[in-house]
Amino acid sequence: MLLPRLPVLFLLVASAGRLFFRDARADVPPSNKVVFVLAGQSNMAGRGGVTGARWDGVVPPDSAPSPSVLRLTADLRWEEAREPLHQGIDVGGGNRAVGVGPGMAFANAVLRSGRLDGAAVGLVPCAVGGTRMAEWGKGSELYGDMVRRARVAVETGGRIGAVLWYQGESDTVRWADANSYGRRMAMLVRDLRADLAMPHLLLIQVGLASGLGQYTEVVREAQKGLRLHNVRFVDAMGLPFQDGHLHLNTQAQVQLGHMLAQSYLDYGHAHSRTRAPWWLQIMLACCFVFL
Repeated sequence: MLLPRLPVLFLLVASAGRLFFRDARADVPPSNKVVFVLAGQSNMAGRGGVTGARWDGVVPPDSAPSPSVLRLTADLRWEEAREPLHQGIDVGGGNRAVGVGPGMAFANAVLRSGRLDGAAVGLVPCAVGGTRMAEWGKGSELYGDMVRRARVAVETGGRIGAVLWYQGESDTVRWADANSYGRRMAMLVRDLRADLAMPHLLLIQVGLASGLGQYTEVVREAQKGLRLHNVRFVDAMGLPFQDGHLHLNTQAQVQLGHMLAQSYLDYGHAHSRTRAPWWLQIMLACCFVFL
């Protein structure tokens, strides 16, 4: 009498097994993902919608969450990304609040382009408000955390698409910092490429729209004058501020996200045009072998 019930029992066990393994895989990110590191200071961390020590909680449509956009948390776990991206990352001191930054608008714009061929976007927030370039040099805590987080982000598969960099407001206060900005930025790019074993790593830097001191133009000129391959410049000058003088507002952060996305997509398009078709690469390789 028990035999007819065996198939039913088998189905129940199999169903329970599927549920168990599905739940066990819930926190495992897809291996097919393109990772973007978000680094710098407060305008990259996001102050859109922040007044005083409070964020208004308003998320514009272009920054809405998507199952295809993930965020690496402070404790190195992947989760569905949502504003504010730097929650738990840009903690600082006092009652610092984080709001809308350019990251989500960037990710959604890149996804909508269809140029990722079905890959997910992995965002790695690393920005910390009020930090000077000298605090981002190799050997510093900020630099070490950024490299560690970038490495962890690709441990489960995928590749790093670019580093998005928005920093420099704190370097406008002292002449020594402003005057050293270009040299320090160039060294940061070289160190990152070496430590991530990516000699052609793309870095998109945002040109300052504001500064804490009188040397904003000195830093901007250093940013525009950086002559390294695969380093792009996106200018934030002219975008509206949240507080009248320093932090970009929500609208500006969304616009900046689109500008960064366009720079990334233009780079990819130009880069693909300079490469020979796959079949030609194979033929050339064979020619070199037999010559």
